[in-house]
Amino acid sequence: MKYILILLLLISSPNAKEFSVVIDKPFNNALFDVTEDYDRGISAIGFSRHYKDSSNSSDTEYTNAFDYLSSLSKAQGSQMHLIKIDKQANIILDKNANLAKFNEAIALVKTPTNGYFVGGYTLDGDLLIAKLDSNGNLIFRKTFGTKNYDRMNNLILLSDGGVLAIGSSTTSRSPHDNIFETGLGLNDIFLTRFTKDGRKLWSKKYGTEYDDRGIDAVEARDGSIIVVSATDFDTNKNITLMRISENGNKIWLKHYKEENKITPYKIIKLRDNSFLLSLSKQNEMNKEQIRLIKFDLQRNVLIDREIYTSYASALKDIKEYSDGTIIGVGFVKDTYNTDGLVMLLDNTLSMTQQEHFGDENYDEFNAVTILHNSRAAVAGINTDKHSQESNMWLAVLNRDATMTQVSTKVESYLTGLSNLFKDEIYNSKINIKKDLTIEFVNNKLLFETGEYKLTKLQKEFLDEFSKKLIPFLYKNKEFISTLEINGHTSSEWKGAGFTNTYLNNEELSMKRSYSTLSHIFSNQTKETQTWLTKILKGSGLSYSKKIEFDNIEYKQRSRRVSFKIVLKSK
Repeated sequence: MKYILILLLLISSPNAKEFSVVIDKPFNNALFDVTEDYDRGISAIGFSRHYKDSSNSSDTEYTNAFDYLSSLSKAQGSQMHLIKIDKQANIILDKNANLAKFNEAIALVKTPTNGYFVGGYTLDGDLLIAKLDSNGNLIFRKTFGTKNYDRMNNLILLSDGGVLAIGSSTTSRSPHDNIFETGLGLNDIFLTRFTKDGRKLWSKKYGTEYDDRGIDAVEARDGSIIVVSATDFDTNKNITLMRISENGNKIWLKHYKEENKITPYKIIKLRDNSFLLSLSKQNEMNKEQIRLIKFDLQRNVLIDREIYTSYASALKDIKEYSDGTIIGVGFVKDTYNTDGLVMLLDNTLSMTQQEHFGDENYDEFNAVTILHNSRAAVAGINTDKHSQESNMWLAVLNRDATMTQVSTKVESYLTGLSNLFKDEIYNSKINIKKDLTIEFVNNKLLFETGEYKLTKLQKEFLDEFSKKLIPFLYKNKEFISTLEINGHTSSEWKGAGFTNTYLNNEELSMKRSYSTLSHIFSNQTKETQTWLTKILKGSGLSYSKKIEFDNIEYKQRSRRVSFKIVLKSK
């Protein structure tokens, strides 16, 4: 079985209601990195497994990257897939190619000329980078590494336009392996620096007597490089931060050794020139918990924040918005299910918002990039609930971590609703999110514990609210697919175990949805009621969307109803 590299440059479905696209190929697939093009397209990279019988040899000269790489295929070929779609989700480029040993791509880096550096490794332990122009044509391709098994974990762009490959290499004790420093342990941190035209500047190994793996790196303002690595020994897994010069010489080391297993995922440079490291720490229940460490160039720790969640979770990639807000993506999992996790944090690294995405199987986000319009593109893995095979997953999120809708009319509807309810928003009675969700936030419009019957004040507000909302929707009915009325609860239920707590709250949330829906529906004309039967959808969400601030549940705010407008895709 061979791996296949997939290079995607924005995928969307014209029939999708939300900007969430699953690319279903035979066997297992995944996306590992994502970036935005200068023409506002989105690029993502990953792999899939593929069987193919093909053997071709030719002396033909190639000018196209995919034709050239296709010529390298052996009996079990690999497939590269290049798709580009513009900001209206129109496909403008679609290329396929077969690759020989380029079995798994793990990194995609934009070049200043709108091209790409692609980083990966082969099944037999070679490392590989390729540089492509904006049309996917090959500029150069480099295979490198030791005589032993090597693996790349990331490829980062440097300020001189070159790249740094970060990974690991099986220890070499051979004196003939003279391009590397002597291996130190079972596996060593392995770094290689290239110029923008593909010339190798240096390759070096670093590590301890144990098993070391280079995970990620970032360039500092002065040109030095901060490298994060993992060290495994016995049952422990610790991390090391290392600062090296632009020539690869060590400046300092800082080890984090703890009794509990810690796993590093990502390091970035912040706008204030400090650094942020995302890792996970195993708690006493052997569940991963998110940990974030902010430190400066002199290795002084500025913030060390642990974020405790009910389920195992980790942030595999992080990015910083211009206002200092951090968006992180990764996974959250319980015993039977794993979902993609999106989390927003303020500049003190306190959580302000989290959202879970996925089906009833294994789903996760591996990478995130912030787009020019402050939305975020995420890439990862989605597993259909009826399948055991993973698929490539690409989605676009709003600034508030909700899923973006594909319809180009979303922003105009958001503006229209904001103007329509400007007084209610100003008086802090409702909030309107970018995915067209309307939530009641005033304390007098929320439900008391265990209650679902509407109070006099709630009925009066719903009457005024629906007199604005329903005519607005009816006026635009040709574009409206669904009006969801969702009931919500807090997460407690006195004296009940986990199962009954959930089920009781599910029933309560459905009753809250029904009481709200029935009150609004009953006060409409027969003509409007007839139309509403086609778009109304009442749902009980139990406490799955409970309100939290800094990972602490705001129980009163959680006892609410919300409205979500879903537009037709076309």
